Amino acid sequence: MGERWSAEQVAALAPDASSAAAGRTLGSPSTWSGLGACTGTAEHPAAVWGLCRGSGKNPYQTVVDVSGPAYRCSCPSRKFPCKHALGLLLLWSAGSVPDADGPADFAAEWLRGRVERAAKAQEPVDRAAGPVDAEAAARRAERREDRVRGGLVELGRWLEDQVRGGLAGAERAGYAPFEQAAARLVDAQAPGLAAWVRALPGVVASGPGWPARLLEEYALMHLLVRAHENLDALPAPLAATVRRRVGYPVSRESVLAGPAVRDRWTVLGLRDDADDRLVSRRVWLRGSRTGQDALVLSFAGPGAVLDASLVPGTSVEADVHLYPDAAPLRA
Repeated sequence: MGERWSAEQVAALAPDASSAAAGRTLGSPSTWSGLGACTGTAEHPAAVWGLCRGSGKNPYQTVVDVSGPAYRCSCPSRKFPCKHALGLLLLWSAGSVPDADGPADFAAEWLRGRVERAAKAQEPVDRAAGPVDAEAAARRAERREDRVRGGLVELGRWLEDQVRGGLAGAERAGYAPFEQAAARLVDAQAPGLAAWVRALPGVVASGPGWPARLLEEYALMHLLVRAHENLDALPAPLAATVRRRVGYPVSRESVLAGPAVRDRWTVLGLRDDADDRLVSRRVWLRGSRTGQDALVLSFAGPGAVLDASLVPGTSVEADVHLYPDAAPLRA
């Protein structure tokens, strides 16, 4: 079956404190029947399952794909993982789930479906969509670069105006000048720089010594503008860093086409951040042999569930593809 997770690792999966507490309550063998766990095969992933007695006539059918992890439960909860999945995993972590040759019938169908869907996801894109128009793509990229170039020229002038007018003016002006400059950068398709400019009022409001910190931010932005002007002359890794800070998109396909770092990756920790429209998750990894650090970013819109496959404290042997950068980190 492989290495069991610790109770702390299971608790880290809980979507909130109330779910964690309810999961601990259900982590008792007396509420379960039909428990089992099996290793992964070509037909199904490694999994743990069980039937949890509830208030209704029929027990809840709970299955966890521990290689994902992914969860399925017949309960009506909209939380992932639900309290039943957490309780089941706590039983498994305590060694209270017996090993089995294969999954129970109620678990097998869902597990096989996951294998089939994963296989289909690896298939090439339907050729009926037609070949990519390389010339059209090149023209679009050229138009974007022209817009970005113009936006950065305008940003350079704006930075000069801010310094020439004196830093004290930033405190009096409030958010409006920064928001206007950021909006122009969005129009120029430079979202990375736009987000940076939008964060500058926070520097102004950061307390004593803010003028020096604001001047440092202006200097770094000016350096980025000048680096972009000489993008073609920069070493490829440094050019990739400049493009990333400006906000050029990098396709997942191009990253996966690059070399992979094979290692045993330990999940060091994770952090979730939320705004009105998006929830992001940052997961930090470290390779035990290479010492390489990696940051895995995932995003979810309203009502969607974040990827929970990387559990703090666990480790996995895997290939990691890093985004191009002078100091590669994002995976």
